[in-house]
Amino acid sequence: MTDKTKDGTRSGARERQGRDAFAHRLIRMREQGLKPPVPPHGEEAARMTKEVALDCGWGRLVFAQTFDNPEAMVSALSSEQPDRRDIAVYVRDPHVLLANAPQELFLDPSHTFRLDLSRYRASRKSPKGFFIRRLTSQSDADAINRIYAARQMVPVPPEFFWSKRDARSIIYFVAEDEQTGEILGTVTGVDHMRAFNDPEQGASLWCLAVDPAARHPGIGEALVRRLAEYFTPRRAAFLDLSVLHHNEQAIALYEKLGFQRVSFFSVKRKNPINEGLYTGPETDAAFNPYAAIIVKEARRRGIRVEPVDAEAGYFRLTQGGRTVLCRESLTELTSAVAMSICDDKAMTRRLVSAAGVRVPAQLDGNGSPGEIADFVRRCGRIVVKPARGEQGRGISVGVSDPEDVKAAIEAARTVSETVLLEDYIEGEDLRLVVINYRVVAAAIRRPPSIVGDGERTVRQLIEAQSRRRASATGGESRIPLDAETERTVREAGYGLDDVLPAETEISVRKTANLHTGGTIHDVTDIVDTTLVDAAIAAARAIDIPVTGIDLMVKSPSLPDYAFIEANERPGLANHEPQPTAERFIDLLFPLSMPAAARQTFQKEREGHKEREGGN
Repeated sequence: MTDKTKDGTRSGARERQGRDAFAHRLIRMREQGLKPPVPPHGEEAARMTKEVALDCGWGRLVFAQTFDNPEAMVSALSSEQPDRRDIAVYVRDPHVLLANAPQELFLDPSHTFRLDLSRYRASRKSPKGFFIRRLTSQSDADAINRIYAARQMVPVPPEFFWSKRDARSIIYFVAEDEQTGEILGTVTGVDHMRAFNDPEQGASLWCLAVDPAARHPGIGEALVRRLAEYFTPRRAAFLDLSVLHHNEQAIALYEKLGFQRVSFFSVKRKNPINEGLYTGPETDAAFNPYAAIIVKEARRRGIRVEPVDAEAGYFRLTQGGRTVLCRESLTELTSAVAMSICDDKAMTRRLVSAAGVRVPAQLDGNGSPGEIADFVRRCGRIVVKPARGEQGRGISVGVSDPEDVKAAIEAARTVSETVLLEDYIEGEDLRLVVINYRVVAAAIRRPPSIVGDGERTVRQLIEAQSRRRASATGGESRIPLDAETERTVREAGYGLDDVLPAETEISVRKTANLHTGGTIHDVTDIVDTTLVDAAIAAARAIDIPVTGIDLMVKSPSLPDYAFIEANERPGLANHEPQPTAERFIDLLFPLSMPAAARQTFQKEREGHKEREGGN
């Protein structure tokens, strides 16, 4: 976290407070007849396990206080395994350690915070809508990795979690939704006394992560508190953690819980995972997440990036003699014709229908009142949407009342003069990302919902959920308080200013677009081949190399579907950890692919041509 005063007054005050708190804790422990923690020396140091590098799955914690010299620590860090992140912690003299391997190591730009457990006080409030428990199953391990991936953290082999479920030095807690059983967050604790006979009787917190799509507030705080309350009766003196200096939201939470900054440092090895921490600030800070994910992958491959209009997502990529102008995932490779087809939803529907893709019944919104009434009568419920537009603007879903239909048509006309009426297909909204006519990611998009607490109004709950969605998506996702939201809430039996009863959940939008508060859930591994084939057929009918195909499905693992629309500029960042940016750069610059991957792709392409009869 950046200090608010240039002279470092705030930072110095925190350190003095930390030292004072530690001194007071020693006095209280002596008064209680407890042995105070002291720095290791003499016999204590001899009993402490030497040269400890604790495997945590994502990498090792190299405890600096267990090493006698920097050369041994450099040797330990040099044995880091591929795709892992080792961390040397409690380094008192980082300048000495770095001097021994300046090309290999770097000083981690993180602060160390400490919670004095003798002063910790439990909260009087209990979590609402979820509970905290220990890891108990293989599915818990899979869920933790899902959350790690969503938060761009290093994954852990699931069997590692399971093998450590009864370990004495490492403890895993998860937050579970009371109604759905879904894992919403996780935290890891390390018992230093069990790990290396720590004479200071310490413990540490690692890998606090909350699912970006979680709707319950306070999950992170509850996980931290549970870990503190786990270590307190085990005679741990303190709970430490490391947090990146600019993570102001996390630092605010820790300071609220009583953590204070202390003067310890961490050192890491220069590797691809840590690259962003030691290469300095990037010039693409102004890019939105959809452009930034592509720019990052391009730079990783040595492709030159030239910002054209970072705020609008425009940039130019150059490698060798090839240059491609992009606006996020829209490039020169997408023709003006393909783009105009995607922009005209009626035209898109006609083309994909001719290619054998199933589409819902449709009517031009300019039809006569009698035609519209007859269409609604046949369908039961309909979707009203502008023929041109994006990001869910002007769309009304599931309307049937004549007055609601009329209002929905007027709302859609504010976005496009041409309005379409479609049969409302019950099911889930599935987005398939197709790049170079291959499906590289699939995700269910769910409309935003809120859960009542018996105290706040529907409006207040929506505003709070909207803030959480904006925070989780870099400002890309917010729930608008408009006529569509009000109508959806009214259908659920409430008004915006009604207090929603505790534990009552209602949807507040019918559309699942990310920009209007929807959440995204990866289903790439279970999507049915019929849906994959339909998405590819639609992309080929439009003749578009990069697209997001939207289908309504009963389940992503079943073949039933109806085509909704095609998007010429899909948000690739929405589908992490699937390799959307990698496949996008593969398309633009195939020579930047590793040779083995290039050969595999070429074989697949030749096989496809043979199946298609050589066309």
